[in-house]
Amino acid sequence: MSPTTELRVERVKGAVNAAPVLGEAEFREFQAMIFAVAGIHMPASKRTMVAGRLSKRLKALELGSYAAYWRYLKANAAEKQTAVDLLTTNETYFFREPRHFEFLRDRILAERRRQGRFRLWSAACSSGEEAYTAAMVLADTLGASGWEVLASDISTQVLEKARAGRYPLARTDRIPPECLKRHCLKGIGEAAGTLMVDPVLRSRVEFRQINLNTRLPDVGEFDVIFLRNVMIYFNTETKQQIVARLQACLRPGGYLLIGHSETLNGFQNGLEAVAPSIYRKRK
Repeated sequence: MSPTTELRVERVKGAVNAAPVLGEAEFREFQAMIFAVAGIHMPASKRTMVAGRLSKRLKALELGSYAAYWRYLKANAAEKQTAVDLLTTNETYFFREPRHFEFLRDRILAERRRQGRFRLWSAACSSGEEAYTAAMVLADTLGASGWEVLASDISTQVLEKARAGRYPLARTDRIPPECLKRHCLKGIGEAAGTLMVDPVLRSRVEFRQINLNTRLPDVGEFDVIFLRNVMIYFNTETKQQIVARLQACLRPGGYLLIGHSETLNGFQNGLEAVAPSIYRKRK
C-alpha cells in the first residue's frame, strides 16, 4: 500500500470516528437538567463547554452521541450526579479574595462578644481551599477549640478531593509562610510536589453534600456564611431563594460574604451592607 493510500485510509477513518456534536436540542435538555437540579443557568455561550465536559462520559460509556448519553442519564439516577459534577464550575484557591479573611480576623473575630462555639459555613466549598483557609484563620485567632467549620457543595467529586486535603504545591503559593508551616505538611517520596492540610485542622472541617437550590437540611445557625462566586450562575429568582435560605441559617448579627463581583442589591431584606460584598443580618 502506498503512503498516499495509507493517508487516505486514515482520513476516512477519522471522518467516521469524528467527535459527536452537541446539537441545540440536546443542549437544551442538559441546560434544563442542570437548572432543575442546581438552579444554574447555562446560556447558549456555554454550549461548547458543556460538550467538552460531557464528552468524557460519552467516551467512558462508549456512546456515539449526546442524545444517547441523555437517554442513558434519564435511565440512571447515579449518572445524573456524575453529569452535575462535570458541569458545575469549581475554580478556587487558598486565600482567594484575601480581604474577606482579613475582615473575618480583624473585624468579626476581634469584635466577637457572643460566648459559645463560633460556627462558619463555606456553602459552595468546591475542592475545599476556602473552608481550609477559614479554618486556618479561626485556629490562629481562636485557638484549637471553640469553633467549627461546615463545608458543602453539590458536587460529590470535588467533596472527595476536599476531604483528602491534598493539593499540588503550585496551588498553595498564596498561603502566608507562617500559616503554611503551622497548618500544612509537605509531601515526600511518592507524594513529592504535593501538600496536605494537617490532619488536626482537617478534622475540624465537616464536608457535606448540600444542594442550595432545594430545602436545606437542619444545619443549625452560623456566625458567618461564605457564599462566594456562585450566584453569578443563578437567575434573579434563584438568587433570592438561595439567599433567603442561607439568611435563615445566620444568627442575628451574623455575616454573609459573597464574591467581589456579586451583589445582593434588590433582595437583601433583613441584611445590611457593611462593606463591599459583606452583609450582616439585622439583630
